[in-house]
Amino acid sequence: MKIALAYSGGLDTSVILKWLRETYNCPVVTFAADIGQEEELDGLPAKAKATGASKHYTLDLVDEFARDFIYPMMRANTLYENQYFLGTSIARPLIAKAHIDVARREKCTHLAHGATGKGNDQCRFELTFAALAPDLGIIAPWRDAKFRAEFPGRTEMIDYCREHKINIEASAKKPYSMDRNLLHISYEAGILEDPWFDPTSPENKGMFKLSVSPEDAPDQAEYVELDFVNGDCVAVNGKKLSPAGVMRMLNALGGKHGIGRVDLVENRFVGMKSRGVYQTPGGAILLHAHRQAESLTLDRDLEHLRDSLIPKYGELVYYGFWFAPEREALQALIDKSQENVTATVRLKLYKGNIITVGRKSPVSLYDANIASMEGVKSSYNPDDATGFIRLQGLRLRARHAAQTGPTAGKKKSSKAKG
Repeated sequence: MKIALAYSGGLDTSVILKWLRETYNCPVVTFAADIGQEEELDGLPAKAKATGASKHYTLDLVDEFARDFIYPMMRANTLYENQYFLGTSIARPLIAKAHIDVARREKCTHLAHGATGKGNDQCRFELTFAALAPDLGIIAPWRDAKFRAEFPGRTEMIDYCREHKINIEASAKKPYSMDRNLLHISYEAGILEDPWFDPTSPENKGMFKLSVSPEDAPDQAEYVELDFVNGDCVAVNGKKLSPAGVMRMLNALGGKHGIGRVDLVENRFVGMKSRGVYQTPGGAILLHAHRQAESLTLDRDLEHLRDSLIPKYGELVYYGFWFAPEREALQALIDKSQENVTATVRLKLYKGNIITVGRKSPVSLYDANIASMEGVKSSYNPDDATGFIRLQGLRLRARHAAQTGPTAGKKKSSKAKG
């Protein structure tokens, strides 16, 4: 038996690493995915080995994350429940895929993770395992009754770490759970479990790392231009950038102006409601600009069809079905819809607001002559609207006649027998 553990170095996975070594008495290889956590990855190899790992991998997946996961999702204008930018959700299938790669390289027999038994991540990881590596065993300590009996809460976990000389000082001080990547930071649990709790108050706002509060943002608005080709942003302010480069630049701009904060109570896949607080500065700008690029270049009925699929696409990402056939089929339709989404969008950023101030495209479907109210000649003839409206109203006139005709509303009378 040999285990590959997804490892962050935080309280949970530090305890789990030691517990796996003691419980299964077999080698444990740890793995961390660099998807833009920045300083959170510092010192992981040494800490993992000190805690019992036989080997540690930290894989740089930032470019792949932006190119193959964030960008395809942004082409779909995806939100979950109309608010959540899916920053944690979209990272999980990539992490799970890389987890499998490490396990194969090290000839591991089992995959282990530290996702809780109440959360969405256990579904996202294990559904990816099912799609890509159903032959590997899965160890989920938080669904093990013996593990939960030994560690019913954070106090017991902290005591365990102190007993085994595992450094978890930073984790112990945080009164909430935090997850960071290139797309966002999420906060949940702890002090945030009360949906009435205000994390933006002066005494709490230090929690936010990616953005200033809107009231502390600059008093001067800032303009930014995004260039799109085939639905993907390829340049910011005229500077060509990779997908990861775009995300970094937009994160800096959005964070400076207090953009992309979301506080919501969401419906988890496992059935419960959960309060989450999110910062997605670059993602908020990118999605807004993409919508504006489409407004010039996307056919009306195609846009409406794609939009009708956003809730389903968002659910698939949120639940963990990235590698499912229905997500792949939806992606094919979405990518086809983006073939002519090539445009430049100009935005104004100001105190938490994204304000559209211009858009242009070499393949624009907008015809100023057709749209003009100034009597300009074009291929549109207002006389044609008479027949168009009359045909559109046919069923409405028929309904009115049926409801107001001479027999409408009359009931057949009958005499009771007996």
